[in-house]
Amino acid sequence: MGETRTAEATWNGDLITGNGTINYVSSGAISRLPVTWASRTEAHNGKTSPEELIAAAHAACFSMAFSAQLARNGTPPGTLETTAAVTFDKVEAGWKITRSDITVRGTVPDIDDAKFQELAIAARDGCPVSVALKGNVELSVDATLT
Repeated sequence: MGETRTAEATWNGDLITGNGTINYVSSGAISRLPVTWASRTEAHNGKTSPEELIAAAHAACFSMAFSAQLARNGTPPGTLETTAAVTFDKVEAGWKITRSDITVRGTVPDIDDAKFQELAIAARDGCPVSVALKGNVELSVDATLT
């Protein structure tokens, strides 16, 4: 049986002037995160957005998938530093998450750059968050072996 995670949010008012809070996540790791429409489409001003949370999920998921790929290759990483940049943009049909660009810097002993790139692409394509986004959001990975 799979694991289910939950999050609870509250929204007050209309879209443009209203505000909300991500109240709770099932792990208890985060709570009381403020969110507004402006934090999605303009400067964040200390508030989060769904896109920021997707970026966090994508960075973490990719890091785990890449670590697994590298370990299966017999070259487990020393360190992977991953950033995911999720773009929320206005398109003809309205607002849409258009892309997630992953940048990873890895310290991995005993691997050449070609294999590192191959495994980074496999991790980009195989991590569960990428799979959920695939076909709807452009995905990229920029991997540098340090």
